[in-house]
Amino acid sequence: MNEKWIKKDLKSIIVKPNLIDYEQECKNFKWSNMENLFDGLPSGGLNIAHEAIDRHADGALANKTALLWLGKDGERKTYSFSQMKKESSKFANVLKTLGLSKGERIFTLSSRLPQLYISVIGILKNQNVLCPLFSQFGPEPILQRMQRGDAKVLLTTKKLYKKKIIPILDKLPELRFILLLDSDEDENQTVLSFSRLMAEASDSFEILSTDPEDMSILHFTSGTTGMPKGVVHVHKAVYTHYMSGKYVLDLHENDTYWCSADPGWVTGTSYGIITPWIHGVTNIVDEGEFDASRWYKTLQDEKVTVWYTAPTAIRRLMRIDSEPTKEYDLSSLRLIQSVGEPLNPEAVIWGEQKLKLPIHDNWWQTETGGIMISNLISQTIRPGSMGRPLPGIEAGIIHLNDDGTITEVTEPNKEGDLAIKIGFPSLFRAYLHAQEKYDKCFVGDWYISGDLAYKDEDGYFWFVGRADDIIKTSGHMVGPFEVESTLMEHPAVAEAGVIGKPDEMIGQLVKAFVSLKAGYEPSDELKSELIGFGRKKLGVAVAPKEIEFQENLPKTRSGKIMRRLLKAREMGLPEGDTSTLED
Repeated sequence: MNEKWIKKDLKSIIVKPNLIDYEQECKNFKWSNMENLFDGLPSGGLNIAHEAIDRHADGALANKTALLWLGKDGERKTYSFSQMKKESSKFANVLKTLGLSKGERIFTLSSRLPQLYISVIGILKNQNVLCPLFSQFGPEPILQRMQRGDAKVLLTTKKLYKKKIIPILDKLPELRFILLLDSDEDENQTVLSFSRLMAEASDSFEILSTDPEDMSILHFTSGTTGMPKGVVHVHKAVYTHYMSGKYVLDLHENDTYWCSADPGWVTGTSYGIITPWIHGVTNIVDEGEFDASRWYKTLQDEKVTVWYTAPTAIRRLMRIDSEPTKEYDLSSLRLIQSVGEPLNPEAVIWGEQKLKLPIHDNWWQTETGGIMISNLISQTIRPGSMGRPLPGIEAGIIHLNDDGTITEVTEPNKEGDLAIKIGFPSLFRAYLHAQEKYDKCFVGDWYISGDLAYKDEDGYFWFVGRADDIIKTSGHMVGPFEVESTLMEHPAVAEAGVIGKPDEMIGQLVKAFVSLKAGYEPSDELKSELIGFGRKKLGVAVAPKEIEFQENLPKTRSGKIMRRLLKAREMGLPEGDTSTLED
């Protein structure tokens, strides 16, 4: 057994029933066989909207609930697959009437309203490109993305239009129309009422022949430096959405599924819209923001069977002293998945203890378009690990050589760059208008993820950190995640962010920024206690030598702790792109 795993395991491994033969499934899997699972368009080709909605609406699932929307004030709406087909066809006709042609980009900036989800399908039907924006972005990050994405139409609300779009409107000369989702009347000739346009549109729409390689979605992602990058995905990515929905989320037609991710992010589109509908599953959308009692009540009242959430939400739930299974009936829930950043092992154990289910971590990126590595429901969970590659996915640990070549690491437990063999259908096709940056992501037939990891003797991958987060101290390579996970085992620690701080003697020393749970106060005594705790758990070479308490750690809006921002502030350096920083 891997020594590093023993450190992270806490108490036990968690075993799930072996529902599939993993090795045999990986051996037999072929992406080419996916073509037989989909109807394809009557007009020819492959279109995500047809496979997600129309084929169900034209078949046995026509009257089944596709979308169950829960308003923040208690309102409740349901849409069958048949209704979704008609409503999304109306919006496709709206775009066609407005003169939007194939490939032109439609941006969305909205809270989780039903009209947004209808619009997403309509955009794809008209062969336009969906460009999601997070509704809590300020004007500047919105402008950056709309300019780089060549925005032609924006869907938004009256409030967001007045607050965030009007201040930048003169800098978007190519923007033709703004459609207000919650307005009954047009503001002027270019700022139009969504409901008026929908009322005048036909609910019949024929999707034209769509090449599987046609652009479908443009997501924006921020690196440690530079402006946001437009990540191009194509309709063929639906193969990965289906496959990961089967093997990772274990979706069946009788499931009720809830993904808590916002539709402004890749998880909120890939797994909050496309994947459940590809599988003909009822998809819950909750307009409200995080609230523990509301979330538990939703799981109970809607009899959610599969729940996909984020480590940030799980940590918030962990901070509350409660016994959810005694206060709520969560007996329908059979699977919990987490994504967004590595899931600390104690969270896996907490799920088993408090929710009576372990929490399965998985790994993927905006660039991969879908889940690549996961603690599959059919496999033994190793708390703290990313899991094993999905069938059809070949992952490896490599070293980048000075001459531009790579060496694949075959020895277990040796750290290196996490890479994915190209050839899977959801791999991004470009960084829009940035070919050079795109080309740098590949060496030979490998996509280089920018994450550091290692693979144990049983093929489980373990996240170490981003390549630019790794701390070199006294000749040792220290991964921030391992230190953060250990600190979070201390009863006082709610969250931790770890960086390398330049030090003349040892290169870098390990510094931890810590936020405390309710009932604990910062003190020199607690600081010393945490340093001692870290040394005991990790050893002197790896443990943090400095601790700084912060009430709230800087995080992206999707919940990732921004280590680079902690480091920039510590060293007095420019903060770089902060457009994804949580308010």
